[in-house]
Amino acid sequence: MIRINNIKNLLLVIGIALNVSTFAQTKSVEVFAVKLDKGKAAPLFKVNNDTKGKKVGWKNRIYIQPNVTFQTLEGIGGAFNEIGGEALLSLPLKEQNELINNLFSPDKANFTFCRTAIGASDFGIDAYSYSMTPNDFEMNHFSIDRDKKYVLPYIKSAIAVNPNFTLFASPWSPPAWMKESGKMVGLQKEGNRMKSDAKIQKAYANYFVKYVQEYAKEGVNVDRICIQNENDANTKYPSCIFPAKEMVEFTNNYMAPAFKKNSIKTKIYAGTFRAADQMDLMDFVQCENTEGIDGIGVQYTEAKIINDARTLIPNMKIIHTEGHCYNGKNSAEEAKHRLNEVASYINSGSTNFTYWNMILNETTKSGWDWPQNSLINIDRKEKTIQYNPDYNAMYIISKFIQPGDVRIASVNRSNSHPIITVKSPDGKIKVLVQNTNEKDGVFELAIENKSIKVNVPANAIAAIVLN
Repeated sequence: MIRINNIKNLLLVIGIALNVSTFAQTKSVEVFAVKLDKGKAAPLFKVNNDTKGKKVGWKNRIYIQPNVTFQTLEGIGGAFNEIGGEALLSLPLKEQNELINNLFSPDKANFTFCRTAIGASDFGIDAYSYSMTPNDFEMNHFSIDRDKKYVLPYIKSAIAVNPNFTLFASPWSPPAWMKESGKMVGLQKEGNRMKSDAKIQKAYANYFVKYVQEYAKEGVNVDRICIQNENDANTKYPSCIFPAKEMVEFTNNYMAPAFKKNSIKTKIYAGTFRAADQMDLMDFVQCENTEGIDGIGVQYTEAKIINDARTLIPNMKIIHTEGHCYNGKNSAEEAKHRLNEVASYINSGSTNFTYWNMILNETTKSGWDWPQNSLINIDRKEKTIQYNPDYNAMYIISKFIQPGDVRIASVNRSNSHPIITVKSPDGKIKVLVQNTNEKDGVFELAIENKSIKVNVPANAIAAIVLN
């Protein structure tokens, strides 16, 4: 019940009674957008929100229930990798700082949730681990010196701009001597898995302990570890088969006890699981003893599978670990799919979204000659920086989805436009919506018994902020 004790409340009641937007009569609504036709270092622009006389198509209505809340979000970000670090450090220091500022500064893209590899990923320059000496069970020769050349300077430059972002990590392969094949790389008919010997598994748990400790000495806090990247993969680049049941047993018997013994606060997540072997995620769901697991990481996974897992283990945290990598073309058409991709994970219960390569060099290729997309490409010889259309998409998504935001209920009447709706701790409602049409459009937001019309440019992603 609204108490009418002043003119302001009287006008509010009249507005509700007439179903007139009380928001539209104030300056408390702002609309920002990015175009996706080409990449820009500063892609965000403010939209003129004069909708007088404009009609709303029935497909452009969004219904929002801000009092129906879901998960608290941890942020948006991307992945640090060795090839990206090497490219970044090829630039003069001024250009390095400007680029990192564009990714991490609160008044720019404001990335807050990022990933790195434990040893070599497929976007390492070549294969390596931190334990290259065979049978070093006590980790006497453990060393992160390789990371000090490119990876750690890359991460530290981001920390200098945004010291509070969350970092998680995962290995693509254990050290070669811990595997049945004795190899980190190469398509293998058999043996591309860790040895089952207790001494090996204990050493691998200690490997993770040393990694967290050595990174901490460098001023880098690893918030959580996903035990194995794409645990079903057998590839020409570093990989390891690590079934869900074995992952849980390894955690309970070795990794979690080692973390506890050494007072390691880093959380342990199962995965990363992917759609290529969707039943492996279902295998994890069926594991009875998952006390040592703090959450799960997913990538390339259908919303249906995530929702099924969340239904079966409702209290298990879910994070997204890698965005669609495409093929290095970095096209506007590919960028048009980003909000839909992010929405599919956030709206399925993930607390974050992690784009894959933030930076690559001019070749766009991995250490195994595999081209992929990135937010930014650096030409190492010419010392030039290219911002790609994906950068624009991730810029606006990250800028307006921040740690502490809570997802709220919403639906697009026609389900024709990707949308994410959140409420921030200060009470602001933020709506990310994409106008997928070739013409500028007017969207209507219906919030309880109020409504508001906003302009959204053609082929653009918009952020609507209701103060």
